[in-house]
Amino acid sequence: MAIGWLTVLQSVPWSDVISNAPKVAEGAKKLWNMVGRQSEPPEPSEVSTQPAGVSEEQTLAGLAARTTALEAAVADLHDQMLASSELIKALAEQNAQLIQRIEANRVRVRWIGAAVVALALAALLGLLLVLR
Repeated sequence: MAIGWLTVLQSVPWSDVISNAPKVAEGAKKLWNMVGRQSEPPEPSEVSTQPAGVSEEQTLAGLAARTTALEAAVADLHDQMLASSELIKALAEQNAQLIQRIEANRVRVRWIGAAVVALALAALLGLLLVLR
């Protein structure tokens, strides 16, 4: 199972992921700022139509009920949109942090690899000197 994950991680184009992480984070920040600015849902427009054969009071009561229902639905959708955009922002920031840590680990692994190669060469040279 670990080999499957290793294969998946090796097939990821990390250079593309690393180069696009700041763009994703910036896009999420822009989305959050745009949605966060609108603290209140937009006001619904008034409808001035009256069906035939219905009294004016019934029409106004029906329109008021529909308006109330629509305002509640819009408010719920607005709250969901705010929560979704906040989640997207948090995920984008976590992704950017993860990419930074992966890049730092990649650099460390290269340094450690170079040190291991240097130590192996020194050990091989020491072995050759002892055997002569």
